[in-house]
Amino acid sequence: MAKEWYNRKWAIVATHALVWTLLYSLPFLLRPTYEKPVSPAEMAERSSWFYFLLVFYITQIIFFYTNAFYLIPKLVQQKRTMEYTAALLLAFMFFCEMRYAFERLYLGKAVVDLKPLILFTVFAFLFILSASTAFQMVRERILMDRKVSARENENLKTELSLLRSQVSPHFMFNVLNNMVSLARKKSDLLEPSLIKLSSLMRYMLYEADEEKMPLQREVEYLQSYIDLQRQRFGKNVEINVEMNVPNNHYEIEPMLLIPFVENAFKHGTGFIMHAQIDINLFTTADKLFFAVRNKYNTSSEEVKDKTSGIGLVNVKRRLNLLYGNNYVLQINSKDDWFYVTLQLDLH
Repeated sequence: MAKEWYNRKWAIVATHALVWTLLYSLPFLLRPTYEKPVSPAEMAERSSWFYFLLVFYITQIIFFYTNAFYLIPKLVQQKRTMEYTAALLLAFMFFCEMRYAFERLYLGKAVVDLKPLILFTVFAFLFILSASTAFQMVRERILMDRKVSARENENLKTELSLLRSQVSPHFMFNVLNNMVSLARKKSDLLEPSLIKLSSLMRYMLYEADEEKMPLQREVEYLQSYIDLQRQRFGKNVEINVEMNVPNNHYEIEPMLLIPFVENAFKHGTGFIMHAQIDINLFTTADKLFFAVRNKYNTSSEEVKDKTSGIGLVNVKRRLNLLYGNNYVLQINSKDDWFYVTLQLDLH
């Protein structure tokens, strides 16, 4: 995956160079200007100060990155406190020696006042040390967050793949049972049913691997499944379907809605008086509304197999993983009816 431009090496180097340039230019930019003539001695002293500050700033930058990229990772994080303290003392003494040598050699002072020298060095040293430490802590935090995010994304992809792989076999078992039923009846509907099954398998094996699918294609998949079930049950189950999806840009996670339909046919058929299944789907204002209801027998205790409930459990998990708070799912039962309603944000 290509990096964002601000994470590329050239952008990082340019940003650091710009920050250092602005930081060390401020004393010169904010310095008051005077129109009085400058003597050659003053000009020479200013020139000496300029070269000293240039070398001093470069040394500070070197210390900044040495502390961030070497001293902290190699000494602090490995709890080598004494060695780190010794390294800081040596660095501080080096800065003091630089200032002392400058005043003695370039400014020609016979006696150097140590108090302002040390105070000047202490503030500059502590500023660079604090900035360097904060920079490294923030940098490590960002790198750690990126690793955690990458790990979570990888786990999410793996988990979604497992959830999807559980849905597919469950669906296949139901459809194959339909085929067995038609074969036993020696129905003329077996051949068109096999053609529909072939289309469904093609969708599951080759198209459902995509992260998103056009909603229209997912609706066609649902309709094919419902047609197979309608052929199986005939007039024994009243099946009412209304799915209105305009030909637009909406996309959805593959095989996200089929478990609700599977569940309706699994538990809404059999020894049920006036079995009925109603399926409704429409979109409006970047939202998907999907409702499935089926009659069920409250007096009978259904014996559940090992795959019972796989669909609804997985679809709830997938909704949480993929859509977070951007969906509303309601599952309830009332007066011999089992209801499932789903509202999903599509943008």
